[in-house]
Amino acid sequence: MDRTGTPQSEQANGVPRDRVDSARFFVSPGQAVDLAAWDPRATGNFNGDKKEGRNELAALTARLSELQEIFYAQGKHRLLIILQGMDTSGKDGVIRHVFAGVNPQGVRIANFKAPTPAELARDYLWRIHPHVPANGEMVIFNRSHYEDVLIVRVRELVPQAVWSRRYAHIVAFEQMLADEGTTVLKFFLHISKEEQRARLQARLDDPTKQWKFNPVDLAERARWDDYMAAYAAMLEQTSHAAAPWLVVPADRKWFRNLLVSQVIVETLESLELRYPDPAPGLAQIVVE
Repeated sequence: MDRTGTPQSEQANGVPRDRVDSARFFVSPGQAVDLAAWDPRATGNFNGDKKEGRNELAALTARLSELQEIFYAQGKHRLLIILQGMDTSGKDGVIRHVFAGVNPQGVRIANFKAPTPAELARDYLWRIHPHVPANGEMVIFNRSHYEDVLIVRVRELVPQAVWSRRYAHIVAFEQMLADEGTTVLKFFLHISKEEQRARLQARLDDPTKQWKFNPVDLAERARWDDYMAAYAAMLEQTSHAAAPWLVVPADRKWFRNLLVSQVIVETLESLELRYPDPAPGLAQIVVE
């Protein structure tokens, strides 16, 4: 491995053979989105081969660990990762599995629950901005500012005239972050209604998982079609060149984790990552 963290084998061989064509999962700016046309059970070129996929995921996890160490040591770049999706789509699972090997010093997780009274008394992006990454940091948003064009829309918490103009606000906000040096990755975890039903039932059937079940989830599930319409509009209106959306097939957890890992690794590999130069005179120092 050289100072940029690139394994010598990859320098010689190029992109690993098993990587998925991730470009096919991105939403192009201005693209019309029909979520019924995106298969939540897709597995790319793995053709449903879970064992091969898990082997590739293990390699990606190790590679992410290497790259994140350099990212943190260099202290130059900023990475914001946004996770959105229906209940049980796997936001917590992605965080648990994809980031299992990273240095926790350089990674933060921000969870956005229902707004507090103090947050409601201000503009809806006020609570978001303090959590964006600093130099050398990766920050993961578990839900995000997109709740203000999703749940707010579906539950009719504000008029359409209010939430509809937020798409432009959000794009401008993310463009500002990008202009100031933050790389923004946005993942929509696309789960089918049937798979959600199975996962909710599994929570009810397993005493060790019942704590995860909230009856409110059933009320949200009853609005499934409304949420799909809201997500489709979100993808259409806010996938832009500086921060495009990636639609991640989420029915198969191993592929969901693999694709998210791969896109993060590819993004880090595209940056000019390298360890900082050592302090002068180190070659003359001997520790006794």
